[in-house]
Amino acid sequence: MGMRKKVKTEAPAVMSWNAHRGAVSCSAGRLAEEAVAREYSQSGYQVMSERWRGRSGEIDLILSKGDEYIFVEVKKSRSHDWAALRLGARQIARICNAALEYCGRLPAGLLTAMRFDAALVDQFGRVEIIENAFGAN
Repeated sequence: MGMRKKVKTEAPAVMSWNAHRGAVSCSAGRLAEEAVAREYSQSGYQVMSERWRGRSGEIDLILSKGDEYIFVEVKKSRSHDWAALRLGARQIARICNAALEYCGRLPAGLLTAMRFDAALVDQFGRVEIIENAFGAN
């Protein structure tokens, strides 16, 4: 009797519904960030970093204009109102801490002029920018 070799066959990879939704959300988020970056660039801002990650967390967009640095959180949802509701106090604190970490590496350090904006993108790709969204600096 000869030995039979086992042939391992694998079922084709099937993406779960949650994984599919996550991939679609990630793609939509990137497209929203690109649209927001274009809008700022057309207004004379320079994109310094996209999806910058520090120890404190991630910042979607970091821009500069003159001596000021602008930290932007991009939120996409079916409407601008729904997008705004997705920005919570813990996330704002995380973004602010990450911005301090980023500015700590700049020549002016924590004396760098900073602004925190929220960029809201609706289901049609319309962008609404709320300057100084986190309050007075």
